[in-house]
Amino acid sequence: MNQVSQNGSVNNRAKLYQLVLFPFNNGATNVYYILTITYIAYYGNGVLGLALMFATTMVTVMRLFDAVTDPIIGAMIDKTNGRFGKFRPYMVWGNIIMAVSAFLLYFGTRLIPETAMPLRYGAYVVIYAIYVIGYTFQTSCTRSGQTVLTNDPDQRPLFTIFNLVASMVGMGIIQFIAPILRSQVGDYTTPEFFNVLIPIAVVISAAMTVLAVIGIWEKDQPKYFGLGGEQKQSVKISEYVGIIKGNQPLRRLMVAGAACKLALAIATNGTVLCMLYGAMMGNYDGLYLPMMIAGYVFSAPFFLLTVRTSQKQGQKASLVRYVRLALMMYIGVFVLLMLWKLGVPSVNLSLSHINLYTILFVLFFGVGYGAYYATADMPIPMVADCSDYETYRSGNYIPGIMGTLFSLVDKLVSSLSSTVVGISVASIGLSTLPGGDAPYADGMKAVVIILFCVIPMLAWAATLWAMKGYSLSGEKMREIQAVNAARREGIAGGMSLEEAMEKWKTLDDVPEAFQK
Repeated sequence: MNQVSQNGSVNNRAKLYQLVLFPFNNGATNVYYILTITYIAYYGNGVLGLALMFATTMVTVMRLFDAVTDPIIGAMIDKTNGRFGKFRPYMVWGNIIMAVSAFLLYFGTRLIPETAMPLRYGAYVVIYAIYVIGYTFQTSCTRSGQTVLTNDPDQRPLFTIFNLVASMVGMGIIQFIAPILRSQVGDYTTPEFFNVLIPIAVVISAAMTVLAVIGIWEKDQPKYFGLGGEQKQSVKISEYVGIIKGNQPLRRLMVAGAACKLALAIATNGTVLCMLYGAMMGNYDGLYLPMMIAGYVFSAPFFLLTVRTSQKQGQKASLVRYVRLALMMYIGVFVLLMLWKLGVPSVNLSLSHINLYTILFVLFFGVGYGAYYATADMPIPMVADCSDYETYRSGNYIPGIMGTLFSLVDKLVSSLSSTVVGISVASIGLSTLPGGDAPYADGMKAVVIILFCVIPMLAWAATLWAMKGYSLSGEKMREIQAVNAARREGIAGGMSLEEAMEKWKTLDDVPEAFQK
């Protein structure tokens, strides 16, 4: 393994606490992600009285706005190199903006009387947009900040598992608390539900942000920035097309990441689960939490398996293997839902009266959920590989741009989830989003099968297709890190960037000390 030279330029390894803590930045933003994807439409439609299609479509519109702001904020991050580092200011200010705008959105808009509905609509849109800017500030640092944390090919898979754990904590706490609050204070469409949930979410996200800042504090300094970290990178937004065109792995990863996020966003959408566990299976309160916990339990061994596979064969091999397994398992879920009939116990999911249907559903769902949940955020650490490849290819250290280019497509696609759900619900004649106690309606079975199974399966197929041509294998990444390390050493010794780029191009060119 490469050793760090005196100037720290050969190999950058993170301490264990840094690998554990920094991913909580993803957990912090995922708290707000769940609030947005799952509950904000309930608030807009149920509490504020906004039209169903407006409330669900606004989630898509704001995700699109989020995607548009990504490259701008990515460029701002790359140009930042101040007293408090490159990433910490955006993490802290992003979380503050989200906290303030969350209170204004979920509490302030209610103060506008029903007689002034146009004002309600306007305030909802403006505050929502401000919230999105804060979200983009902080979430952009998850993808770009990991480049300074470690460049070791053996450590990046560890970042993957800690990122998944932090993501699961951020999402899971809200997903766990929400149904309990629903049973205690009121359904998802009541103000009482949001009165309790929002303050809890804001505090949890803030605490996770503090942990993340501690995790990156020591690494957020120029000597870890690319090949010659003192220089601020200046890339115009008009040059983004050229970066995408020249970076083939990033293009492939954009497709894979967007597909994985779309599968997760739709299959775990609160409305879809209300229809599945409540309207179809008839016991939302008795099924939602147990099935969610079962999914997390099944996920645990896959966290370890994905890391082991990534360290031995690279992150591409790990993503492909377990996405393929998820796809196979969900064929079983698809068949079981096709067999379901209203009021027939033998083809109904019940944890109180275990039957063959229940056993098979838990097995197929659990293994499939575990496999895809363990890979859902795997494209995020792979962005760091694409960023290092860009440095290797062009000499540019632009993690902010690389991360936000990835998230742009990710958000463009995943933004469709709420609108797709809203259109699907409206297509069977419902004017409000169904809660946990909603009765079964004609056509609901087909909607659930499409949303819960078919769309995720198509998304995973797209992921497998994209990864087929992804060139950053484990072996290739070791070459990239060795070449970049040699160039960094040369630049630190007085060589120009152009000279270093010309001298070291392949693994065979670099001194043995830089090779593993």
